Amino acid sequence: MRRSGVIVAVLFLFVFCMSFALQIQIVEAAGVETKQLIYDDAGLLSQDEYNELSALAKQYGAKRETDIIILTTNNEVDGDVMKMTEDFYDEKAPGYDKPHGNAVILTLDMKNREIYLAGFYKAKTYLDNERLDKIRTKITSDLTSGDYALAFQTYIQTVDKYMGVRPGVDPDNPLFNIWVQVGASVIIGGIVVAMMTLRSRGRVTVNRMTYEDAEASGVLDHLDQYIRTTVTKQKIEKNNNSGSGGGGGGGGTTSGGHSHSGSRGSF
Repeated sequence: MRRSGVIVAVLFLFVFCMSFALQIQIVEAAGVETKQLIYDDAGLLSQDEYNELSALAKQYGAKRETDIIILTTNNEVDGDVMKMTEDFYDEKAPGYDKPHGNAVILTLDMKNREIYLAGFYKAKTYLDNERLDKIRTKITSDLTSGDYALAFQTYIQTVDKYMGVRPGVDPDNPLFNIWVQVGASVIIGGIVVAMMTLRSRGRVTVNRMTYEDAEASGVLDHLDQYIRTTVTKQKIEKNNNSGSGGGGGGGGTTSGGHSHSGSRGSF
């Protein structure tokens, strides 16, 4: 009797623990589902575009464990776009893993036609200044032409792509393209098959030495004749290009003490 009571108690404790863990998972999932990632204060997006971009940001954000955020503003107070981004991070405390955690923010200042990208914590590591410059360059033309939804989609997808490549490596290297890898594999496989086919054939044993009389063969005469010397000069041009889209800037630290990578430019 006592033994059956112990078994019942253990079963009850097991069911209780499983139920508690399931409730935690449901709460976490609900939090991710309701988390706001698109702040379109400038009203650049339609409702459908807003919904699609929100879903895309949540999908890739979960994959990279990073909040992918978009902030648009008409900037009535004429504030600095970098300072607005930093204040947003301090006040809203975004982060996939925790408040003030992993996040990348795109801020669009419609008053001054400026854009700022910032990466915090994990995003700072995988999206350094150089990578954020690349992302900004990719979307600047679409922003200039008013294709905001397309620019934001490219931003989200490129963040996902770059965060899948280890830091310190060029994320746009063709070797990281899956189709390039497949093509290279096919070519290498074809070369290996061709070499195996050639080796499987009978070897040719006749060469020029077969019929050559080494004792009677030799160079009869030679002649070296100097013609002329030619010297050419070429002017080396200096590259004064400072970047595309009026770009520049870099990272910094918010008033709350959170350091970040950064890229700033106009559109």
